[in-house]
Amino acid sequence: MAGKNGKQKIAAYCRVSTEKEDQLMSLQAQKDFFEGYAAKNNLELVELYADEGISGTKLKNRKEFNRMMADAQQGRFECVYVKDVSRLARNVVDFLQSIRKLKALNIDCRFVTANMSSNDGELTLTILAAVAQEESANLSKRVKFGKKRNAEKGRVPNIVYGYDKTAGDYFNLAVNEAEAKVVKRIFEYYVHQRHGANKIAQLLNKEGLLTKRKCRWSQQAVSAILTNPLYIGKVINGKESVKDFLTGERVKNAIDKQFVVDKPELAVIDRELFDKAQALLAERTETFRLTKKRQSNKYCFSTLIKCGDCGYSFRRTYRKYVKEYIRWCCSGRNANGVDFCRNRTIVDEKELLEEIKKYLGGLVSSKDKLLKQTIAEFRKKYKPEEHELSESFILSELSRLKKAKAKQIEMFEVDAISLAELKERTTELNAAIARYENELSVIRGNTSVMTRIDEMVRKYCGSIQVVLSADIIDNAMLRKVIEKIVVTVEGEIKVYLKLFSDLEINHAAAI
Repeated sequence: MAGKNGKQKIAAYCRVSTEKEDQLMSLQAQKDFFEGYAAKNNLELVELYADEGISGTKLKNRKEFNRMMADAQQGRFECVYVKDVSRLARNVVDFLQSIRKLKALNIDCRFVTANMSSNDGELTLTILAAVAQEESANLSKRVKFGKKRNAEKGRVPNIVYGYDKTAGDYFNLAVNEAEAKVVKRIFEYYVHQRHGANKIAQLLNKEGLLTKRKCRWSQQAVSAILTNPLYIGKVINGKESVKDFLTGERVKNAIDKQFVVDKPELAVIDRELFDKAQALLAERTETFRLTKKRQSNKYCFSTLIKCGDCGYSFRRTYRKYVKEYIRWCCSGRNANGVDFCRNRTIVDEKELLEEIKKYLGGLVSSKDKLLKQTIAEFRKKYKPEEHELSESFILSELSRLKKAKAKQIEMFEVDAISLAELKERTTELNAAIARYENELSVIRGNTSVMTRIDEMVRKYCGSIQVVLSADIIDNAMLRKVIEKIVVTVEGEIKVYLKLFSDLEINHAAAI
């Protein structure tokens, strides 16, 4: 089959395996070669197919190669030119299947460097393809060895927000102070203001901030930062490895195959803040898994008001008829019907805010009264005369519990357990540690614990003042002073203070 000008119609295929600049220059050189080769040999170059940054071991990801095979089915050309065997494929099976498919279509495949054709027989070509495959296997081994050495040294090959590559050293990082401040804000937004990853991305985009690759922030980008232990100075490499270089299949490595290196000089946030973020992530993930409901802080009372009957959060409803009405009702009853929940109580948002402000204002106006109430509630739970445990026993238990918690955190950091498992395993440990610490304070005398309570009360009153002085009260403000608001079937509203929650005291005030 020849063209109208009598020239043989040919196609050319070329490929480079990385997107590095020198490789892409090689690709251009291959293109220039074939254009010159066609002109010199009186051939009509119908199409030049070129895959950039694609491995030669797998055909399924090579779009241009697959396009060439589809065009072959349409009879667009009668011969395919490739510079050498390794450019067509480094997988012997794929190589043979490809030239056989072309031959079945009466299309010859010529390899310029070897000066051979698929019509010359398969034996020699198969040997050349096998050599190319072995070369690819050896290259894979060298890359794995290099990655292992870098991992052992705690090197970070990728680009990470909050850090810059050290000049002249591709693998080591230096803290970027401006970006590190943004990282701290992301963790503060998430832990203390209870913003979700999507909300945080919106806030950053509103300020015109960009990611390391100069892109807009996304939920995924924020989540990647919240889960990266590099921000507390812990480098983890080797979480996965390539099982088979031909298929590219990746497998998760066992703990003893991973590399964990501490680099405190790279820490930009403290360990406590990071751990709180991981616990909150696990809690929200588990909540969504069980209820399919995401954490929300869109409105002032979002997920703060709980139903005393079914346990579901109250949801906000808006109506406008002459006047505006913003009310809250049980989402369980609203979504699942009256048989699901008996709570018919409707709470007016404006009235509830006024009552809460009045209640909180009363607490601040008499700090001494709040302090006395807090101490009284604390003593009610931890009465000295009821203690039968010795100080040595409590100290021993505290040491054991803290070691157990540290072990669980360590297992999470090396990917031995998930966030959900970490949350599940440490919830009871945290409660037990808090209980023993409070009991120890009572046994040793109330001086130190009373001082701590006094400091907490004063700090708490400062948070209340922020709420009372705000023109618009948002969800983050309320969460700093209120743990939850429970509405009973009878219409009673109980407020649980964050102060008491922090002290492991389950006390509510009716408003």
